[in-house]
Parts: sequence; structure tokens; C-alpha cells
Amino acid sequence: MMQTEEMQNGSDVESFKQGVESQRKNTGGDKTRKKKTIERNPALEKTRLLVGDKKESQYSRCGRTDKGVSSVGQVIALFLRSNLKETDQNHKITGELFPEARIEGEIDYVRVLNRVLPSDIRILGWSPVSIDFSARFSCLAREYKYFFWRGNLNLSAMENAGKKFLGEHDFRNFCKMDAANVHNYRRRITQFEISSSNMSFEGGQLCAIKVKGSAFLWHQVRCMVAVLFMIGQGLESVDVIDILLDIEKTPRKPQYAMAPETPLILQSCEFEDVKFICSSDSGQALRIHLENEGRAYQLQSAIFQEAALSCLPLAKDQSLLNDGTIKKVTSHIPLLSRPTEPSYEERRAKLNSRR
Repeated sequence: MMQTEEMQNGSDVESFKQGVESQRKNTGGDKTRKKKTIERNPALEKTRLLVGDKKESQYSRCGRTDKGVSSVGQVIALFLRSNLKETDQNHKITGELFPEARIEGEIDYVRVLNRVLPSDIRILGWSPVSIDFSARFSCLAREYKYFFWRGNLNLSAMENAGKKFLGEHDFRNFCKMDAANVHNYRRRITQFEISSSNMSFEGGQLCAIKVKGSAFLWHQVRCMVAVLFMIGQGLESVDVIDILLDIEKTPRKPQYAMAPETPLILQSCEFEDVKFICSSDSGQALRIHLENEGRAYQLQSAIFQEAALSCLPLAKDQSLLNDGTIKKVTSHIPLLSRPTEPSYEERRAKLNSRR
């Protein structure tokens, strides 16, 4: 199994269950800014680590990230070639895991793969796992972070509202509904917090929303954040969360735009008894690479800052939003007064009528 990191504006990161013939392993990595992922990259073929095709390698990933969303903790699992091969008396692969002491002499998957991957995708570590391991279904918890500029947002109101997400609720009003494939919209949120980072820009404070849960629905975090921003701007009350979580009172989702995708990252995926491995040499090379990438983006930021100083002043009927976009000032329509999307039952009835 592998832990990966992708920094990007476009797809998702994965962690590998790296295992070969007798051993499954998983890895982890990182996403950056283009529609590139390990899944689409020929790195495994180039390094000749792949065993068979994607189906034969029993490939699985912990979770999807929307196009434009990054990850620093994605995990994928698959069979990869190994220097350590256990066989039985008939010289067949056993599928048994090797004890940790036997890992010495194994392929340095982090080094080998990072040499051929694009600069915005990196493997952070790998781990041997059992033959029945699934990066998706063996995951105990996933954690997301959403970064934003504080501006004039009321963080106290946002935090009070966010605490209402804790526990198990039906989140159909906080996701993009897929009635054809998803029939249970109950999810459990175990942690929610808003914190300030040590980064600032032009006097603006960068903050982050952290949400942790066992699993998430399609676009769930971005929908949750969108409503929290309305509360932080004083456009909605804290109590609107309770109303939207009550599907008896609110069976149809009000129409509203999701929060932008770029500030969202998949922070981590948790598994039982999985310890990722990264050699000291590969770890040092990885740190240097990520630090250099960070400096490069800081230089780009400085260039954009210089360009911003050359811009004309904003017109009186425009405002700068917290996500950095410029939009005409419009009157806010309360969520509960907006047109609604079809309910789950209505969507299912429509699907059944086509059969």
C-alpha cells in the first residue's frame, strides 16, 4: 500500500497497496495542479513494478477527490513486484505478509517511483498489507482541510454552526446527490474545528476548516463549507444547519453553489495497524523536493502580488470575496426561500420510470 501526495487543480491522489507476487503493499502521495494522477501516469509501467493490468493488480484507492482538489494523504493499494517472495512447498506464492524485520532488501518504492513521476505527484511512503486489504473499505477515517482567508467572516458563528455537523446525520442537503448509486446518505462526522495558520498575505489571515469522518458523500465538504461561509458573512443563521439536517422538514436541497475546489485537500486517511515506510535517503530527497516546490509557488505569489498592485481600483458595485474572486454585489436570497432540487424519492421515481 502506498501513501501519495498530489498538489493540483484537477484530479486525485492515491496510495498504493504495493504488493507483488507474495506481498501487498500500500503507498501514499501528493497532488498539485494539473489533471495528472498516479492512476493515469505511466510511472508503474516505466519502472516495471506493475503486476498485470489494473484489474489483476487489485488496485483500490481510499477516496476520490474532485477535479481541482489536492491531497497530501491519499492512499492506494495494489500488487507490485517485490524482492521478497514467499513460496510454499509447491513453489506457489503464499500471500503471507513478511515481518517488519524482513523489509530490509525490499525495493525502495518511494525512490523508484518519485524519480519518474511529475513534480506535482509524489509517493510519501509504502507499507505491506494483507491480501484482502482494500484502500477504500479498510479505511477507518478520512480527514479534509479547507483553507480560506478570514476577511470579515464571523469565525465564532461558523464554528458554532460547524459543531452541529458532529455525530451521525443525513447529509443529503449537503452533497451532490447520486440517487442511481447511493441510497444511504447518513454519515458520521467525528471532528470539526476552525484554526488560524501562521500564513498571512497583505494583512489577511489564512484559516482552515478541519473535518474528519468515517466517509463522505460526493461534494459533501464543499457544500458544508459553502453554507458555513454564508453563516460567517451573516447571511444565514447558525440554526439553518439544524434545518438542513432535518430531512423530514427539508426533504429537498435548496439550490446553492458549492465552495470553490482549489482550497480543499484530503489531509489524511487512517487505517488499523498500517505503518508507512520511507528510507532516510528517499525521505530527505522528498523533503528537499517539497521545499523547492513551495519556494517556487511563493515566487509565483510574489509575481501575482506585483501584478495586483498595478491594477485599477475596483468599481463601486464590485467586491472582493473571501475566495479571491470578484463578483457583482447581489442581494442574498435565504436558503429556505430558494428553489429546491428534486428529493431522493423523486429522483428514484424518475429513474424507475425509465426502465
